Amino acid sequence: MNLRSPGGNDATRTFNRSKNVVPCSGLCSRCLESCRGNCEIFKSSFRGREVIYPGPFGDVTAGGDKDYPVDYSHLNIQGYAQGANGLPKNIKGNPDTATFPAVNVETEYGWDKKVNMSLPIFTGALGSTEIARKNWDNVAIGAAISGITLVCGENVCGIDPGLKLDSKGKITSSPDMDRRIETYKRFHNGHGEILVQMNVEDTRLGVAEYVRKKHKLETIELKWGQGAKCIGGEIKVNSLDRAKELKKRGYIVTPDPTVHASQEAFKVGEIKEFERHSRLGFVSEDGFMKEIKRLRDLGFKRITLKTGAYSMVELAQAIKYSSMAKIDLLTIDGAPGGTGMSPWRMMQEWGIPTFYLQALAYEFCEKLAKKKMRIPDIAIAGGFSLEDHIFKVMAMGAPYVKAVCMGRALMIPAFVGKNIEEWIKTKKLPPTVSEFGTKPEEIFVCYEELVDRFGSEMKDIPLGAVGVYTFSQRIKVGLQQLMAGSRNFSLGSVSRKDLMSLTEEAAKISGIPYVMDAYRKEAEKVLAA
Repeated sequence: MNLRSPGGNDATRTFNRSKNVVPCSGLCSRCLESCRGNCEIFKSSFRGREVIYPGPFGDVTAGGDKDYPVDYSHLNIQGYAQGANGLPKNIKGNPDTATFPAVNVETEYGWDKKVNMSLPIFTGALGSTEIARKNWDNVAIGAAISGITLVCGENVCGIDPGLKLDSKGKITSSPDMDRRIETYKRFHNGHGEILVQMNVEDTRLGVAEYVRKKHKLETIELKWGQGAKCIGGEIKVNSLDRAKELKKRGYIVTPDPTVHASQEAFKVGEIKEFERHSRLGFVSEDGFMKEIKRLRDLGFKRITLKTGAYSMVELAQAIKYSSMAKIDLLTIDGAPGGTGMSPWRMMQEWGIPTFYLQALAYEFCEKLAKKKMRIPDIAIAGGFSLEDHIFKVMAMGAPYVKAVCMGRALMIPAFVGKNIEEWIKTKKLPPTVSEFGTKPEEIFVCYEELVDRFGSEMKDIPLGAVGVYTFSQRIKVGLQQLMAGSRNFSLGSVSRKDLMSLTEEAAKISGIPYVMDAYRKEAEKVLAA
């Protein structure tokens, strides 16, 4: 286990000069007075607060890389030589029917009115960060054609340059929110949905009222927090006027753009960017229930909740309150998560890691279930990217976990596809891509499949969206193979028995049997017979 506290990281564009680093402080073991850089303390000595965040802002997503004592790699998936669970009732399992392409990986969530998804994954919230804004079309269309849910994150209306408010400070027009919703809806195929997230500022601005009245959205998401940070969302702006405008809208902006010293510092180039921060929310049972009622009265058919890597108390509250309020989907996001802009050290050192958080969530769900309380459908987020992660999360959380929320992993295909589109135009395809061809239909293995589906509309589907779809199909096939190997032909039959812990510590935390104990009783019966 590596618990070092490095004084440099690629995320903050810093590095230790020395090959030897003091484990506790992260400083070079030999710090030279004449050093020319570039550890975090060196750079912080003249750029200060800027070094708190990953960069360059707007062009990077960053995920914490702390090596935790136990994680999902400490679990392995069980395989069996017999059985066929989850096949349709009218089909008997045999070598001809129990094939991996027959595996059904669809899932659904919702208390009464269900949402079906073609895959048990959906996007993490793409909110007010620049990287989310400029890649929205690629991710949104990709999610829509893949049949998965898309989460539009917090503060989108609040930072919209075209935002218009009435005399009471409520939204009357938000062109960027309109664009985001309409883009997804145009290609929505009936699977998944778009839901908009709300924090303190969004609630004050009337985001729920706006998206319900203008766009007839059926789902809204309340946000308590996320796994990447324990403060509100933040972005950077490189305009003094823009910083003043956001402060006027009620946001926390630092340094204060209305202060003379900040204005002068910006003019001379000392300050190059301002930070816009959201406020911290305060959770209470009474306040939560009142807000749920208010949103239902507005006409929302589904209400979801996103919570972060807080203490056990907040986790227990999230699960219990969601049960009491009949929440349609509770997304639990563990540390470290990944984001466009979170304080780097916070991302590394704050919060309960996802593996531990999910283990606690299962324990709490079991306790409430024994009290005859219905458990809301749950999704787990916090650093997942491929099909084995999805299987482990859903098996470890069965029967409560219905999906996995993925942030960076669903954004990367959008970046890749977008770049390929540009490289084709400029004839600058790198060898890693050009080895497969120079045209979209040669490069993307799913391209003709989409042509058959959309015909002439393919001209309106950017290659970033094709990348997201292609990646989702890889996830689908990979998951089908893992499920078939564990003799599960629908997600509903996946259970905790399909996992084993590779270490006794993982077994102690998760309750998943240690590899030397899993199925031992059954094996001993075979030997004794």
